[in-house]
Amino acid sequence: MPTDRTTDFLRELLVRQLTTWLPAALHRSRRATVALAGVDAASAEAALRLVATHGDQVRGRQVAVLVLAAAADLPARLGPIEAELPAEVTVHLLPGDPYRLPVAVKAAGAAGAPLFSFVDLPGAVTPKLLTAATNGRTGELLLHTGDSARDVLVSAGFPLVAEVAPVLPGGEAAGVIAFGSRSDRSLEAVRDALWAVGADLDVRYRDPLDPTGTTVDVVGDPDLEPLAHELLAELRAGGSRPVTELRRHTLTATVYRAADANQALADLLDAGDVRREREAGRLAGDEIIILAR
Repeated sequence: MPTDRTTDFLRELLVRQLTTWLPAALHRSRRATVALAGVDAASAEAALRLVATHGDQVRGRQVAVLVLAAAADLPARLGPIEAELPAEVTVHLLPGDPYRLPVAVKAAGAAGAPLFSFVDLPGAVTPKLLTAATNGRTGELLLHTGDSARDVLVSAGFPLVAEVAPVLPGGEAAGVIAFGSRSDRSLEAVRDALWAVGADLDVRYRDPLDPTGTTVDVVGDPDLEPLAHELLAELRAGGSRPVTELRRHTLTATVYRAADANQALADLLDAGDVRREREAGRLAGDEIIILAR
């Protein structure tokens, strides 16, 4: 079971990512589904209150919120919030463990519309659960689990996967946060959310697959030297790349943000380690970065 500090961290992350995802989903679709599996009652409350604050955007659309959890007090705690929600929002409370997500998503009629799943999974990640979370090509998954889930998320059909291992104050490990999506913008948003929550709660991050266990402090200006080395290694391995691809590599293969990639590239340009296609101006996404030596 997650500790109280891990639960607080997950709740803050859920709210921040949902704040970004929900308006974007409602902008491109008249239907959207939020699935919360394995969350505590306080996290479900926070998510519903967040949906309530977007009442103007919800009107004229349909939003389903699935809460799949074992907490017996959920109906009593969520009832007063449900009463304040717009009529367009439907809440489904389902008892059970997170592995019932496929049944819940199907019952809610989520197919063909944006689906955001937040899953706190104590056991193994199963293909059936991930297939439900992909929702064809419209799903995004924010997953808390015990170990790296990168390979299984890629195999399930998420082309963009990022993950970090949070380290709470005092060195307490908090499992792995993995995110699967098809959207670069969503990938940037979840990384920004991770750094914002990390700064608020004094959480550091490490790469779950890094055997050295090196952590990155997200408070203040980060040390970008490790990222610069990673980008140089990527250029040596794959040749010249546009800035967009190097930003994506930063998001999927490191714990850093996309904005950090731009700064690291600027540092490498100043050091003469790389050169750019154009001599001046803003470092645009389509500009090619070339290894200088």
